[in-house]
Amino acid sequence: MKTLERYIIRRSAYVFAMTIAALTGVVWATQALRQLDLVTSKGQTIVDFIAITMLAMPFLIAIVAPFALMIALVLVLNALSGDSELIVIDATGGSRFLVLKPILIFATGVMALAASMSLYFSPMGLAELREEITRVRADLVANVVKPGRFITVENGLTFHIRNRSGKGELDGLLLHDTRDPETAFTYQAERGRIEEVTGKTLLLMQNGTIQRRPKTKGDISIVRFQSYAFDLSNLIPEASEPVYKASERSTANLMAPESNDAYALQHPDKLAAELHERFSQPLYCVAFALTVFAFLGKARTTRQSRGLAVLGAISSCVALRTAGFAVTAITGENTSLLVLLYVVPITGMALATFFILRDAPASSSQILMRVTEAAENLTTRVLDRLNGHSSRGAS
Repeated sequence: MKTLERYIIRRSAYVFAMTIAALTGVVWATQALRQLDLVTSKGQTIVDFIAITMLAMPFLIAIVAPFALMIALVLVLNALSGDSELIVIDATGGSRFLVLKPILIFATGVMALAASMSLYFSPMGLAELREEITRVRADLVANVVKPGRFITVENGLTFHIRNRSGKGELDGLLLHDTRDPETAFTYQAERGRIEEVTGKTLLLMQNGTIQRRPKTKGDISIVRFQSYAFDLSNLIPEASEPVYKASERSTANLMAPESNDAYALQHPDKLAAELHERFSQPLYCVAFALTVFAFLGKARTTRQSRGLAVLGAISSCVALRTAGFAVTAITGENTSLLVLLYVVPITGMALATFFILRDAPASSSQILMRVTEAAENLTTRVLDRLNGHSSRGAS
């Protein structure tokens, strides 16, 4: 690899890393806020919250990577032009393809990154996120016990807590149980926590009292305790098996779902659309790279404004990806239109390549000459072999 190619790839990689980190962080923050109430209501720490929401990071990277590549190449090519480096390359007789080659190499690497995220890491992370959300939703404390509110878990059983600490402890606990036909029980404790012990879910209360009041006649009795265990096993709903959506299934599962998979039988169109979306999405990396180069890869003097070129490059890339999203939306249940998922990025590549070659007639002529010479040489070799075989046969 030449020094110029290493230089361009190194600058592009640095800007790309900074850009994708910033874009992914912003998108992750918006997505994490959607899960904030569900996770924090379970008493998770901030570390657990970040770990759960980070499971969606590969999915976000796969979406953001083409746009991060676009921004990186716009900045790098604009800097090369501003520092007159493109002009120097052009003045020394260098071809535009000296700059295009490292850009395509780098775009191919980004495409490989996006493909790995889209085909493997993204569905794996989303599947784990679905399992975690299903587990949280099946948790009694996460969904029923709310600080400062009286919650009736079932007929005759009411919970109230003053606060929930970050470690999952319940402060100021009040539990009123009137399910017994003869006696009402009221449990008060300074703090408590939920523990799984020998297959049972227990509410362990500390430093409190138990008030027993007959429902008909009799005096109230109060018992103080330092530690008391209340069985919640019959109140905990069974965690159902999570139903994985198309985006949460592995690529192998999309290709060959199980015969008894209810979701796959009901939504075969969604599985097919998701499969082709995963394969077509990384193609936008190369399409964006060619589009940006078509606008900004030409050497310009400092007197020539590059503002319109930058605007055209960004607008074209955004329009191309918007067309891709539109195709995904209109395919719907019509699987015959799925081929359009590949047509859009390939069309973008073809148009960008056409304009690149049009702006470099000398280079394109050289390419055509080389292709013609190779074809002539191949034809000559084939004819020589045929003549050799025929002469040996005649002898």
